[in-house]
Amino acid sequence: MLLLALALLPACLCAQTPTGKIGYVDLKRLIDNAPQMVESRAKLEREFSPRDAVLKTDENRLASLKQRYDRDGAIMAKADADALKREIDTLDRSIKRTREDLRSELNTRAASERDRIWQNINDTVIEYARAQGFDLIVPSPVVYASPRIDITDAVLEHLRHPAPAAGATP
Repeated sequence: MLLLALALLPACLCAQTPTGKIGYVDLKRLIDNAPQMVESRAKLEREFSPRDAVLKTDENRLASLKQRYDRDGAIMAKADADALKREIDTLDRSIKRTREDLRSELNTRAASERDRIWQNINDTVIEYARAQGFDLIVPSPVVYASPRIDITDAVLEHLRHPAPAAGATP
């Protein structure tokens, strides 16, 4: 009996030691609200807005041409109606190609920016966790996390106001 009690003693002692400090971070909220991501989205919008405006102008022109063809196509000379139809088809193909190219380039650039910023966010979470003495940070999605262990707001604040780098002069 004594031998059994001595054998179970280490297990009992381990069960009584305090558990590590655990935190939870909502990655979707971090990615959506990190100032670096907000700035990146704004930068991409500024960069792509002129091309988007040109595309919208072409779409308006196409709508106008289609309306003209629908309204006047029956009373136009056959050659004029055919020429207008070809112009509509050509412009429609051009718009579709331009839209697809723009979407593809925007998706590629957005993914590149997201990957670049993701590393910074991840490093910030790790830096915050180490500074605050966390043993484990659980990322989303999880079934449940108590607001008591949610450090998302603190990490966002850390992303907004990063600590000065070691050795940097103010």
